[in-house]
Amino acid sequence: LLLMVGKRRRILQYLSKTDINRYRAIIEKLGIRR
Repeated sequence: LLLMVGKRRRILQYLSKTDINRYRAIIEKLGIRR
């Protein structure tokens, strides 16, 4: 479980730098609040 969370966070960090629109769409879909 922790491995998946770490991997997901790394993917989100990557998306936030490369594809901000998709990053925001994924956050909305997952319901993540930061």
